[in-house]
Amino acid sequence: MSAKVRKGSLAMIKDMVVTSKPVIEVTLTDDQKDVFMPQYTSLDEIKGEVSITASSDTSFDNIYVSFEGSTRTWVEKHIATPYVNNRSEAHHIFVRLIQPLDRSAVPSPPVLEARKVYKFPFTFVVPDTLLPQSCTHSKHPDFPEDAHMSPPPSFGDLLAATMGKAFMNDMAPDMSKIAYSVRARITSGRGERNNLPKVIAEGSKKLRVIPATEEQPPLDVLPGGDDRYDYKIRREKTIKKGTLKGKLGRVVAQSAQPQSLKLPFARGPNADCDPTTMATVNVRFDPINESLSPPDLNTLQAKFTVATFFASEWVDVIPTKVSDFHGSDYRGAFTHTLNLSSLCLSNIEWEKHDSSTSNLLNRGDSGIPTTSEAYSGMPTASKAYKDGCFYTARIVVPVSLPKGNKILVPSFHSCLVSRIYALDLYLSFNTPNPTFFKDPKIHLKLPIQVSSEGNPNAKPVISAQEQAAIAARQTDAYFDPASIASSSPQHTGNAQLDTPPNRATTGAMGDSPEHGVRLGGAHQRFRSLQFEGEEGMLPGYADNGIRNSESVTNDVRRDRSG
Repeated sequence: MSAKVRKGSLAMIKDMVVTSKPVIEVTLTDDQKDVFMPQYTSLDEIKGEVSITASSDTSFDNIYVSFEGSTRTWVEKHIATPYVNNRSEAHHIFVRLIQPLDRSAVPSPPVLEARKVYKFPFTFVVPDTLLPQSCTHSKHPDFPEDAHMSPPPSFGDLLAATMGKAFMNDMAPDMSKIAYSVRARITSGRGERNNLPKVIAEGSKKLRVIPATEEQPPLDVLPGGDDRYDYKIRREKTIKKGTLKGKLGRVVAQSAQPQSLKLPFARGPNADCDPTTMATVNVRFDPINESLSPPDLNTLQAKFTVATFFASEWVDVIPTKVSDFHGSDYRGAFTHTLNLSSLCLSNIEWEKHDSSTSNLLNRGDSGIPTTSEAYSGMPTASKAYKDGCFYTARIVVPVSLPKGNKILVPSFHSCLVSRIYALDLYLSFNTPNPTFFKDPKIHLKLPIQVSSEGNPNAKPVISAQEQAAIAARQTDAYFDPASIASSSPQHTGNAQLDTPPNRATTGAMGDSPEHGVRLGGAHQRFRSLQFEGEEGMLPGYADNGIRNSESVTNDVRRDRSG
């Protein structure tokens, strides 16, 4: 009996070994093949090879090679319930490019022979924009057009942020992650519940993607305060002579949104250069009477605020205020502050002006000689100013991140995650007489962007002929199955774009120039692709691309698993 049991056990082990999954390895063959964490930007080519080896003869239905980008978020409930999942989670696949395989390399009949190595080359190009189907959820009427159409950067993964160095920190909270990879899958059969292809083996190669991001126009923030934003670009404060000694006058400090911090191209000659910019703070002092002198400028401290907004449901507005994302079971915000610098201002002198200059300022821009540097950026009068002389000063603040393991990603907004930045400036003054209190201080909070350079050697997305054809198309005929112009030969390749179901699946519309972009060099073909276990995770099409573990809201599909 024991011999039979032993024999049966050996047979079981043999069956387990024989039926083990095929091994899939994804490797790169381009100039980043030996880099620990390959980094790409918009329009960069990703070249590599997928090798598949089976330990036994294995039948299959299809082999898929894809370039994918996805977002995962979760939000903790404010009121926890015992024995119940207290997180709402979301998963959004916002891009999936499909690599058509050389049919001559795919075995026919579809059986992977034991110990035979099958190799499939691939070429993808990182898209510089997403298709409209990646973001189809409802939005606020004031929502900027195409605000969610730019691919977001890799985000929230310490491994992906290494850039070949020590582990770096992009200051993303645990609740949000954006990942890119090249994935290969082997499918066989269909799921019983959803009839989707079942994946029997899978392999992937993680990539870091930092899309090229242009600097956007400055925000229209009202100087006197704006309820739409956390920013304060103008502040006033009364300065006292000392404890119980009356008022000295009123100080005004104002600034404007500085130019962006531009991240250099990761493989360019300036890759190791830290991004820098500068801000200018203009200060004005209106004395109570002309016999009083302005207080001495003391210090200016600069801090950098990093704000991440995340949600487990569609974000239908552009996040601007942290408080708007607090107190919700489906939205959250996380801020991180970096100390930048502390400037001593003892060498900055006030400049005295008479009332005629103030009259020019109060008349508006048309009355200010903008060609004169003396008036450029000078604040208008404070609430306490009546008439007479006043004083001004200008402070230039250099902005650069401190050395360390903190790194920036470009400012971005996506359907589930946003990242914005602010520059906090704390200006303090020395009063004429000692007080028991801290030195008076004014706090400005300026919006600031982080942009990123692209690859200067990247090829254009489409030809001039295709651009002209796109411009000629009517908006209401965007999805008409018409062929207007074919792609240029230099843009012809072999990648496909995963596209919405219930449309043409074999490229009936794929020849239109809108989809003749250089994604691996090929026309994008309309093709729907979803695997078992991805219910509710389509890339923004049939159910808007979110899988969430909480209740149904609007047209977002959710389940109650986990």
